[in-house]
Amino acid sequence: MKVQKITQPATIASMEDWGSVEGLPGTGSIGLSGLQKVIPGKEDIDTGIFECGVGSYRRSVKQAEIMHFLNGNGSFTPDGEETIHFKPGDSLFFEANTEGTWVIENTMRKLYVIFDAS
Repeated sequence: MKVQKITQPATIASMEDWGSVEGLPGTGSIGLSGLQKVIPGKEDIDTGIFECGVGSYRRSVKQAEIMHFLNGNGSFTPDGEETIHFKPGDSLFFEANTEGTWVIENTMRKLYVIFDAS
């Protein structure tokens, strides 16, 4: 199938349990879920919907990433740079090897594309 559709991604009630990430001190474990889409012939591109609960954690993705927020709000502080706040409707573009700290104030859901930018 050349075109895959995700109907109303902001309101999908049931997504796959993707486990959890250990939050920064004082946050505890943060639940993760999502819905991954595979592009045939381009399995090295990770795309779909990602959702995480409230808390603060370090970004661990090493590839470049494009994301568009559907729900939630919070911030991302790249190491050594100013904090960037986000809300539904915002999009962020990450260079490869961008490290920093997420602070999720309300459960966040985003559409994402992770890819090798080299």
